Amino acid sequence: MASAQSPPQFHEEGLRHQLSAGQMAMVAVGGSIGTGLLLGSGAAMEVAGPAAIISFVAAAFINWTVAMALGELACAHPAAGSFGVYGDLYLNPFAGFIARAGYWIGLALAIGAEMVAAATYMSSWFPGVRSYIWIVVFSALLLVINLRSVGSYGRVEFWLSMIKLATIVAFIVIGAALLVSGRATPQYNAQGGFFPKGLWSPLIAMTFAIYSFGGVEMVAVTTGESRSYKETPRAVWLTFLTLTFVYVGAMVVLLGVMPWNHAGVTESPFVTVFRTVKIPHASGIMNFVVLTAALSGANAALYVGSRMIFSLARTGWAPARLGRLNHAGSPQYAVAISSFGILFALALVLWAPENAFRYMIGAAFTGMILSWLVSLAAHVNFRRRRTPEELAALPLRSPLGQWGSILGFVMVTIALVQTWLYPLMNLWSGLTCIGALVLAYVLVKPHRKTA
Repeated sequence: MASAQSPPQFHEEGLRHQLSAGQMAMVAVGGSIGTGLLLGSGAAMEVAGPAAIISFVAAAFINWTVAMALGELACAHPAAGSFGVYGDLYLNPFAGFIARAGYWIGLALAIGAEMVAAATYMSSWFPGVRSYIWIVVFSALLLVINLRSVGSYGRVEFWLSMIKLATIVAFIVIGAALLVSGRATPQYNAQGGFFPKGLWSPLIAMTFAIYSFGGVEMVAVTTGESRSYKETPRAVWLTFLTLTFVYVGAMVVLLGVMPWNHAGVTESPFVTVFRTVKIPHASGIMNFVVLTAALSGANAALYVGSRMIFSLARTGWAPARLGRLNHAGSPQYAVAISSFGILFALALVLWAPENAFRYMIGAAFTGMILSWLVSLAAHVNFRRRRTPEELAALPLRSPLGQWGSILGFVMVTIALVQTWLYPLMNLWSGLTCIGALVLAYVLVKPHRKTA
């Protein structure tokens, strides 16, 4: 078993190790702060009202168990294949396959969701331009960025993420000041009280809350191209703390300033808040920021998705061509095929524009959750197989140990089942995703070629 000091390469030779801890964290933050918070927060508010705050606090705890489990595993095994590699090492080949393949499918569809969101934001400035035109333009831009070196990609994603992060932090501060000063009347108990949709509504809204936190697992993927495995602990903590502050803080402010029943998915609630408090020109500025956020989220998803299919190719689960790198060290064919979610986005905005966002989230959620479940289960076995001395040598250790991962596994499973039972989510998209993964595994396994 490889130690943290001499990590195995897992057939990932050729990738450039150029990402700093800050860039690693911003890839994860960029992949997370997109439609999940900026547009999905509106959907959560519709479902649970002010009680959606509880949903986001619970999701933060689940996210912590996942972040700590992934942090330990990534310190021991830095690899672009991340949770797929952990599934191979500590569970079985099937777990390693579905973690990577399911996540890849989920990310590809998430790219589509971000493109739908970006087109929605552009419509406020250019109402006469069809959504599919913006999707095509932005998709071309993403492909250009991701075909460059990982160092160049990291710098672009860092600043795209920093724009939205700085603005959202400023929004939280301004919103809190409005509530404290009395300029905005707190809305937590208005319009039906704190639980206007019932005591169980926060559980239903957990779907959107957990989806919003999706992205912390991207830190593990970036370790395959980090400058040093010693960057991992700082990147993991930066990501978790940033996301927790942003999500919980933003929901507290949003639901305090704006009546929950004014939220929706046709405009970001952040833009709605600025319209509500009548800050001059702020809504236009915020619309630019949420546009940047959607593009950043899609950019991060394309990067991580391409590394997932690259890892599958290098380990014999996908065509070998997808494991090839261009002169800049980018898996060009993996990048190209990982953009297939854009086609789904185009189809949805043309034939189901009103439900496009929810359909994309419902399909992407299953793939993301599979990666979390495999990571948590792998971490439990990882803990059981490691000696106390080996664990002590890791630069990052989970405070809750294997019991935190067991608890996280149970809570994530409940969230997944609840997602499939909730009418707004697409049960059949999740079942179809899992069925397709099982079928692919059965068909590919006999012909798999390993190095």
